[in-house]
Amino acid sequence: MKETYLALLVGLISLVVFSIVRRLVLSRTRRRGFPLPPGPRPLPILGNILSLDGVEPWKTYAAWSAIYGEGDIIYSRILDQEFLILNSQSDVIELFEKRSQIYSDRPFIATLEPFGWDRNLGFVPYGDHWRLSRRIVHQTFRAKASLQLRPMQLTKVREMVTNILDDPSRYASYCETFAVAVTMIAVYDYDPTPRDDPIVHLAEQFIKASEDALNPENAFALRFFPFLLHLPDWCPGSSLKKKARQSRKCSEEWVEIPYKYVQDRMVRTPVDSMVSDHITRMGKLDPSQHLAYEDALKTASSTAYIASVETTSSSLMVFILAMVLNPHIARRAQEEIDSVVGRDRLPDFDDRTSLPYVEAIMRETMRWEPLVPLVMHSATSSYVYKGLYIPDRVAVVANTWAISRDETRYPNASQFIPERFLTSEGGLNNDDPAQFVFGFGRRICPGRHTADASMWIGIATMLATFHFAHAKDAQGNDIEFKPSFVHGGTR
Repeated sequence: MKETYLALLVGLISLVVFSIVRRLVLSRTRRRGFPLPPGPRPLPILGNILSLDGVEPWKTYAAWSAIYGEGDIIYSRILDQEFLILNSQSDVIELFEKRSQIYSDRPFIATLEPFGWDRNLGFVPYGDHWRLSRRIVHQTFRAKASLQLRPMQLTKVREMVTNILDDPSRYASYCETFAVAVTMIAVYDYDPTPRDDPIVHLAEQFIKASEDALNPENAFALRFFPFLLHLPDWCPGSSLKKKARQSRKCSEEWVEIPYKYVQDRMVRTPVDSMVSDHITRMGKLDPSQHLAYEDALKTASSTAYIASVETTSSSLMVFILAMVLNPHIARRAQEEIDSVVGRDRLPDFDDRTSLPYVEAIMRETMRWEPLVPLVMHSATSSYVYKGLYIPDRVAVVANTWAISRDETRYPNASQFIPERFLTSEGGLNNDDPAQFVFGFGRRICPGRHTADASMWIGIATMLATFHFAHAKDAQGNDIEFKPSFVHGGTR
């Protein structure tokens, strides 16, 4: 028995080595004399995996830019996966936007389908299903259509601040409820309760069950050893299969139950939502198109919640952190609000252009701690850029963290300084981090207009109503703390 297991292990290792060597040989023969971009020297087979910070790789990538070569384009390899790191916004725009026909795909991640993340639009490969799913989202959340959501956003943000005033200890939960409510009302015409909502609970279950899905170690393990998904439950090493099975089950419930909720309501009463609108449209299509359309609609609708939880609510948390650490900034913003809006009403969207310092705070919030530090696309064909060879199927990574920490553009980049977005006359300058924090090219966030509006009205309303300070101990002294971030699909 031991000999059998040893032979199997040797065979698998040989297969992995063969796959890596074959990939490298093919890449080398296709270069036609053009060099790869500069980068750290890879170890045989392993590549650069041992020199990479597995928790915060964006910091490693930024450091490599200063060490290797004169530009901001870095090449690295982990096992057989090649990476092209773009540490400057100009290079990202050149590839992701001006050459989007090549750089709009996503790299293959072996854990996505087993864990149920293949229904997330952000990971769907470029193709017909992605195009239809994105078009569905775009029709509801495009710039003009998103204006119709603003009355609802005002209602929900004021509910949020009321709930926080009643129970400040749960401020994080109420920020999340606000972000979720905006999305779920738009997508499903479903208004979740602030606590223990059954449909929100489905999504939370999926997020918790799938936390291992984007773990690089698991992704590489399943890529080279897919048999791990077929081991008997009693066999050592089957834990990954069990986690994937549970995550997939939660994913299916999260996709299907809210969709069925809309279908059932449509039988009894008119429903105004993204899902109901497209169910009606689908009914007018040829029956042969129904299955593909419904699948795209489910992908689009189920993605929206996950995106809102991990972006808008987290952005508001970063804002709160910045205000606690910099109360003088909050006071200056409150003075601006008092002078423009007054104290007898709360800010609304019509006030936005008259509150440049509040806008500068929002821009600095996006820049200071970017929630998506790495934006990863994939090349569908090889390309020569700036005299450097870019292989096909390489993972091309826009390092948003490095862009946000560019000291030539943002001096003292680790500090929260809203004034960097203001002119000497006090107006806004042309530098807007929204140009890089929402993604690039054909993969840019389709819900960015609604997210931008939710974030701004959340920041403006909290500044108008709250005093930001450290919590106090029993003696009245500030309770010091060290901020920490959770890393996953977003930060």
